[in-house]
Order: sequence, then C-alpha cells, then structure tokens
Amino acid sequence: MNWHCYILRCADDTLYCGITNDLDKRLAAHNAGSASKYTRVRVPVELVFTEPCADRSTASKREMEIKNLKRADKLKLIRSCSK
Repeated sequence: MNWHCYILRCADDTLYCGITNDLDKRLAAHNAGSASKYTRVRVPVELVFTEPCADRSTASKREMEIKNLKRADKLKLIRSCSK
C-alpha cells in the first residue's frame, strides 16, 4: 500500500491534516461530508499538500509532526511544495 500524509484547505480557510492510502477516495469522502467530523461542516475542501510515506506508521508520525506546526509553518510547507 502507498500511504500519504495530506493537508486540505477547507471552505472556511482552515487547514486539515490527515493520512490515507487512497487520496482520490479520501478527498471525495471529505467533500461528501463522510470522512471526518471536522471537514463535514467545512466543505468543499481542496487538496493543497501531499507527501508520500513508506507505510501507515510513517504517515501517522508525519501527520502528528504537521499537526503540531503553527498555521504559518503549515502554509510555508504548502508553498514550498507547490513551487
């Protein structure tokens, strides 16, 4: 399986970080309001960052690292990968 850590920009301009092994399916679930309580009321969401990870454990650790960043640092991470 190919795991990813990802960041979404929600309709209210907040950021959401998660992990998945199927990005397309997970993004569709978020936009359908069935993936997480947080994004359910903040649709539509846009995928703004993704990082491949070797396995679920690595993806979970990276998710925690990103969740512990301040918003400004998350935005820098997003900008650095979109260049």
